[in-house]
Amino acid sequence: MFAYIPQYENLSEVLMDQKLAKLGDAYVNFLYSLALSNKKGEPTGTKVTGRLLADAFKKAGLRKFLPSRIDRHKQADAAEALIVYAWIRGSVTMEEGLEIIEQNEDKIEAFSLLLLTAKRKLDI
Repeated sequence: MFAYIPQYENLSEVLMDQKLAKLGDAYVNFLYSLALSNKKGEPTGTKVTGRLLADAFKKAGLRKFLPSRIDRHKQADAAEALIVYAWIRGSVTMEEGLEIIEQNEDKIEAFSLLLLTAKRKLDI
């Protein structure tokens, strides 16, 4: 379905793909907005901050898969890339992502669990 998305050999390749991160930015914001809409019972649109994603990325223990001198912004990009890649590959459905986000009041915990689920299910 997404022939323009390569099959990556390892997790680091996914995390460092800036084009994938751009797509991931839109997907993560959409997914989070849907989760909030479901909780509130009305349409809601919002953005997920880079700080939140970077904190979730670190909490998930994924920092070690990036080069040593990577700032918070690039860590957030890596989180977005991983989340959307897992969705593109069919490893984590949108419904699974929504469930993880909706069941966790702590946003950092929610995204950390989503990242860990994506990594585990991709098995790369």
